[in-house]
Amino acid sequence: MKKYKIVILGRKGIVTNIVYHSIQKTFGVSSVIIEEKEKTLVFLKRRIKKLGLWTVFGQLLFMIFGVKFLYFISKNRRTEILEENKLDNSDIPSEKIIHVSSINAQETINTLKILNPDLVIVNGTRIISKKVLGAINSKFINTHAGITPQYRGVHGAYWALLKNDKKNCGVTVHYVDAGIDTGEIIYQATIEPKATDNFTTYPLLQIAEGVKILNKAIEDSINNSVNPNVKVGESNLWFHPTIWQYLYYRITQKTK
Repeated sequence: MKKYKIVILGRKGIVTNIVYHSIQKTFGVSSVIIEEKEKTLVFLKRRIKKLGLWTVFGQLLFMIFGVKFLYFISKNRRTEILEENKLDNSDIPSEKIIHVSSINAQETINTLKILNPDLVIVNGTRIISKKVLGAINSKFINTHAGITPQYRGVHGAYWALLKNDKKNCGVTVHYVDAGIDTGEIIYQATIEPKATDNFTTYPLLQIAEGVKILNKAIEDSINNSVNPNVKVGESNLWFHPTIWQYLYYRITQKTK
């Protein structure tokens, strides 16, 4: 089997760490390009323009108070998920990391051209521009926390459970195109949350299944046997819930 040169494009966090160690163990990872966090004010201005001030205010309240509380009470469950699935979330070795200001910066394009990878794995970055996607002759593969096209955007498992759509509560590995989670699907897998799971643990369950199908997609890429497809169905783009949405659905539908 040819040893491919694999590069990861990601952001700092435990999910990128998990993806790195999973791929490194089986295939090896040449480098990990980590983009800086977008400035909060820039992010908020763009989000307010898209969703409105009141909605974004509610989302902020949920992230500041709701998510922090859920994260605090879910410490043991997160540890359980990591151990049950043998997920390594330790830091990526510093010598593997290349820092860039943005995934869409010229420095990223220059770095990719120098590295010249056979395959680029994407995790948790901003939307990647056409200029970056076309800079090298390599496929970009993303692990998305949701079943596409029904649950594009963020927190696909939460929204699927809210809609009692368990068959579409899961994770997708797909090729990256210029859209938001609209690329050709390689593999999908579902998750089965327990009563002890909530908004902050669903993503860990998703990445636990996601790295399995991601590694299968990488193996297929190496063997030139990928059979991607575009799934037909309703396409929806989801965002963070507001604090009042979360509380309302928690009370009325028991969705955590």
